[in-house]
Formats: sequence, C-alpha cells, structure tokens
Amino acid sequence: MSETYIDYDAKVQDALRGVVRTILRETAEDGLKGDHHFYIAFKTQAEGVDIPAHLKSRFPEEMTIVLQHKFWGLNVEEDFFEVGLSFNQTPEMLKIPFAAIVGFVDPSVQFALQFHDEGDDGLDEQDLEAEFDDSAFEEADNADTEKVASAASAASAEATTEAGGDNVVTLDAFRKK
Repeated sequence: MSETYIDYDAKVQDALRGVVRTILRETAEDGLKGDHHFYIAFKTQAEGVDIPAHLKSRFPEEMTIVLQHKFWGLNVEEDFFEVGLSFNQTPEMLKIPFAAIVGFVDPSVQFALQFHDEGDDGLDEQDLEAEFDDSAFEEADNADTEKVASAASAASAEATTEAGGDNVVTLDAFRKK
C-alpha cells in the first residue's frame, strides 16, 4: 500500500461542514422554509464553544440544540455560528465553532450529516442502519430545548434514516478498516 500525503478525510469533513455553514447562512438570511428544522449536535468541551456553565455541566461531552420555532440572532461566520435559544425560559446566546459539530439533522427531509473527531474511529454499521425517529421531537420547541437536548443528542448519534433512499452522509464508508 502506498503512503498517502493528502488527508482526504479531513478535507471531505471540512467540505461537509461547509454545507452546514451554507444552510445556516441561508436560514439566517431567509428564515426556515416549510417544515425544515435542525438538530445540531456538538462537543461542549471543544475549543471555541461558548455556552452557559449550567449547560456545560449538564452536557459535559455533547449537546444537541434544536433550531425550529424559537431561536434568534442567528449569526454565521466563517468558523463558527452564534444563536439565541431559551433554556427553561431563560434566554441564552451560544457560540459554536463548525469544527465542534458532530451531527446535523433535518428530520423534515430525513437528511443527516455526521462527523467524527481525528481520534474517533467513526461510526459503525449499526449506527448507519439505526432509524432516526423524530416523533420524540414533534412537540418540542426551543423553550423546551434543554429537555429535548439529551434525547436529541442520543438521536443525533444514531441520526440516520429508514431504509430506502434517505440522505445520510458519513465518511466512514470510504475508510479502510
């Protein structure tokens, strides 16, 4: 086997994070269209993440936020985004670098992107075959985000789809085991 000098995996992940960046920029400019809404899972301890201490203590590893009905101040920069959400009826601003994102799901169209850390071996086949069930989130709005976040984190970790043509992108399909 020849030695590779190009880190294709990192380049593809960066490109896919660019997809998330573009979607959030369009949402910041035009708002959410139709039934679109997003679950964004991220590493709470990642460099550059700025969230309230009570959320970091409740979600020490990973957290998922929901952008659906009640969010404000969505500002998208090249390396991060900021958004306002309510947690137990307390407004908070969050700053999340794109590099911290580990999952992005739009359940309205059964679309999911999953990312992994450099030290992570990525998803296994069971994760890819798991069914994403957004019924647990049907009545959620961002006023209840903290309640939904732990359930959404679990769902985003398995955020793939039903069999039959749904859109899930993972980089591990191209990795040598």
